[in-house]
Amino acid sequence: MKITFCCTGTEPGPWLAGLRAALPQAEVELWQAGASPADYAVVWAPPQQFFDEQVQLKAVFAIGAGVDALLKLRLPAEVSFVRLDDAGMAVQMAEYVCHAVIRHFRELDLYAGDTSQGRWTVHPSHQRADFPVGVMGLGVLGQRVAQALRHFEFPVNGWSRTAKELDGVHGFHGAEQFNAFLAASRILVNLLPLTAETVNILNRDTLSRLQPGGYVINVARGAHLVDDDLLVLLNRGQLAGATLDVFRTEPLPLAHPFWRHPRITITPHTSARTLRETSIAQIVGKMAALGRGEPVAGLVDVGRGY
Repeated sequence: MKITFCCTGTEPGPWLAGLRAALPQAEVELWQAGASPADYAVVWAPPQQFFDEQVQLKAVFAIGAGVDALLKLRLPAEVSFVRLDDAGMAVQMAEYVCHAVIRHFRELDLYAGDTSQGRWTVHPSHQRADFPVGVMGLGVLGQRVAQALRHFEFPVNGWSRTAKELDGVHGFHGAEQFNAFLAASRILVNLLPLTAETVNILNRDTLSRLQPGGYVINVARGAHLVDDDLLVLLNRGQLAGATLDVFRTEPLPLAHPFWRHPRITITPHTSARTLRETSIAQIVGKMAALGRGEPVAGLVDVGRGY
């Protein structure tokens, strides 16, 4: 069995060592132009040339939960594409989102500003019932986030393409229930996959439908958000603020107004990072399952976009 590794922007050494240790019987090599055909590939944002040359692949494994960059390429129809379905990312995402929600709800940025100026000020407290959180996207990561928020006793709404039932979460689904979901939410968390249907879904119209004092947390993809629309709503006071971890251009250009906006908190796409050892174990397990003809979680529906 031959495995080729092609992950743009990733240090290959530790991944190659980990894959070789987990699969000592396999030949594991870093892909280079003109390389001999492989049976399986481990990839992240490979060039089109990779698929043009690797014409004997049985399956391709992406080292992430999102596959939108992969689906922009011309892909062979007979190959199975598999994404990570957790690999340690769900708990990280839950930590990040809960931190952002609580920081906003408890006005911790306001207190930080007070104390930095030597002001000892106690602000009025708020009721959790007045801060319902809407989670867009109820896959593995979205479900973990919704469940984590319930532990802090926030009302939680969930929206997905098809109906899903989660304990303690008010479920909405489909286009016909989307506006009702937005109207029921004050804090909006975006965990949707990026598809043709979800590009620009966080726009002036949708964000205006949130309850007064709405707050936006985007941890999915930068192309979900219309940047200028967010800025307009923030500057009008229609939205209270935003926490953004993903952007249309990364790294975020220094001239971008998000850097300087007082109501925007930004982080450098670090809400849930791929954990190498856990990911390798998952990929190796899925390779073995496919070899036995068994179904695997995370199989990508190319037509659907995730």
